[in-house]
Amino acid sequence: MAVPKRLICSGEELVEGGRGVRFDIDRHGVSEPCFVVRHRGVPRAFVNRCGHMPVELDWQRGEFFDSSGLYLICATHGALYAPEDGRCLQGRCNGKGLQPLAVCEIDGQILLKEAEP
Repeated sequence: MAVPKRLICSGEELVEGGRGVRFDIDRHGVSEPCFVVRHRGVPRAFVNRCGHMPVELDWQRGEFFDSSGLYLICATHGALYAPEDGRCLQGRCNGKGLQPLAVCEIDGQILLKEAEP
């Protein structure tokens, strides 16, 4: 079971198919860029790294969705990802999707979750 770990942002900052919020996590002493967006009313978070090559997705800071607002897109080479789970839908990802992070929305706040020890 996962428990809330830390506040990422207010839920009001996430608009369906709109701008995302960037944040960092620490993994093994290394800071990794991440992001959270809203899709079908639910916050979805991922490590901000394309499945094809180690580049960040956003084409402008916080802009992760394609022009339709339906898919996440890599600004470098146009790979498309499903916002609900990060799986690669189109592009040179060779089946490698985005790495999802567990988040939840409680009392209007988006929280990063972490597995219990």
